[in-house]
Amino acid sequence: MTPRDSAPSTLCDAFQTTAAAYPDSVALRTPNDSVRYTWRQYADRVERLAAGLAGLGVRHGDTVGLMLTNRPEFHVLDTAAFHLGATPFSIYNSLTADQISYVLGNAGNHVMICEEQFAPVLREAIGTTKIEHLVCVDAKPEGTLSLDDLEAAADAEFDFGAAWKAVQPSDLLTLIYTSGTTGPPKGVELTHANLLAELKATTTFLPTGPDDRIVSYLPDAHIANRWGSHYSSIYGGMQITTLDDLKQAIAVLPSVRPTLFGAVPQVWYKLKAAIDKTLAEESSPVKKKLALWAIDVGRTRARLQSDGRPVPRTLELQHGLADKLVLSKIRQKLGLDQVRAAVTGAAAISPEVLEFVLALGIPCSEVWGMSETSCVVTMNRPGAIRIGTVGQAVPGVEIKTADDGELLVKGPLIMKGYRNDPEKTADAIDSDGWLHTGDIAEIDSDGYVRLIDRKKELIVNAAGKNMSPANIEGVLRAACPMLGGAVAIGNDRPFNVALLALDPDALTAFAQEHGLSGTHEELAEDPVVLDAIEKAVQVANSKLSRVEQIKKYRVLPTIWEPSGDELTPTMKLKRKPIDTKYSEQIAMLYENLP
Repeated sequence: MTPRDSAPSTLCDAFQTTAAAYPDSVALRTPNDSVRYTWRQYADRVERLAAGLAGLGVRHGDTVGLMLTNRPEFHVLDTAAFHLGATPFSIYNSLTADQISYVLGNAGNHVMICEEQFAPVLREAIGTTKIEHLVCVDAKPEGTLSLDDLEAAADAEFDFGAAWKAVQPSDLLTLIYTSGTTGPPKGVELTHANLLAELKATTTFLPTGPDDRIVSYLPDAHIANRWGSHYSSIYGGMQITTLDDLKQAIAVLPSVRPTLFGAVPQVWYKLKAAIDKTLAEESSPVKKKLALWAIDVGRTRARLQSDGRPVPRTLELQHGLADKLVLSKIRQKLGLDQVRAAVTGAAAISPEVLEFVLALGIPCSEVWGMSETSCVVTMNRPGAIRIGTVGQAVPGVEIKTADDGELLVKGPLIMKGYRNDPEKTADAIDSDGWLHTGDIAEIDSDGYVRLIDRKKELIVNAAGKNMSPANIEGVLRAACPMLGGAVAIGNDRPFNVALLALDPDALTAFAQEHGLSGTHEELAEDPVVLDAIEKAVQVANSKLSRVEQIKKYRVLPTIWEPSGDELTPTMKLKRKPIDTKYSEQIAMLYENLP
């Protein structure tokens, strides 16, 4: 935690305090150190870029758009913009020109900052928007300004100190455009006060400081990465390593050795699949048996701790041996041996996979939150993790369930509202200040929250039985490492079916292991692949109640990509569009019913 005389009132205040406290510590870097900023250099660049943005006409209350991969320039530019009292926001890099045009129209920004690779789609998108200046951070395509040009645009009379000190807690810090599963995205307005309340609440249980290291690889258009790396670093002084390729997230860990690590469930699924594959290929029966024993000991211990039951001394002794001989070596090989806290969120994780991660000795906490709540609302505290829950409410937040089980949230984390949409804001936040989350949940006597599913996504079958599709899908994903997507279907129908999409990387690895060849489409129809999928579905069904089980399924030849027809940019399922796009395949699964 950064030493300070009083709590910061804005992120500008927090940044200036942190930069002054740790001027020579490295704040931002790339994995190969080709770009590296100390806090002093970070602060100096922020001041110069803020002056440049002011020279382009950016004023207090304006918006500034960013379309960048994870790179140090994002942090300095975003921080420079909010020091002016402006509102920087990020755009998902996978959006189409039409989608970008809608977002820019809603935001109303005059300045857009990008990388060269995104300049063509932005040129296509900004035709009818208010964009006057396009700034490119890594090149200078025709019609753009470089970062040097931006700095040269500075007004000599610009007073940086006066600008950032004029920023108020109620000023907008950022806009988060929701990756909603239906309809156009909503612009969530978050203030400095919102994020400072979030940071104060979460650091009560997960404090960060200058000795911490984190890898920033998730989209900065998502509140999780802005909270977990960008704002948390400003607040506490931890070092950020930026990674511009999400697929390299696991590969880069051994060189960074982060102390904090956050991931969406997909990353944990891939991590487990890689370990399972390594064990399956282990040539020594003794080593293989030892590894499986060690993981099983870790699982047993993790489950007992999760259930709040005492761990027998014999098991603790076994675990000490298992950790020394196997588990610590796995963590070291992964590059997670120095992680003191890990987080999973954005979507529900399979309890089985979380148990596996905990078994390895990685202290992974499932959390829950929304863009509308400045990120985390509930958190499993390190040392008090309950598998299958998203933890307890963070300090300063009230939670309760409505009569229909919907989770309601109240507190200083709640957004100001949806940009230019008072009607949807009123639908989301009632007259008493409670945010209606759309999630169905249960809260136990200790305050732990167990999410059931989205209110509008529960399966109610023809017999009136309510089921969580997310739970079914999580079990399928845990049973089959090859899956890149799974959707359970059964609303108003006599039984559940599923559409399964294969992960291209996992499918390629499986094909190489089994001597198969062909395109993704061809492999998705290969008998060896289909046999492996069938066995995995049987395993999944054995862990589901009879009514939840998948009776029929279809393996699709298509790849489900973020921002595609089936997935949002944050990899949430677009259920209604999936129902429409695959209506024929779904109908075939229900053919010949009695």
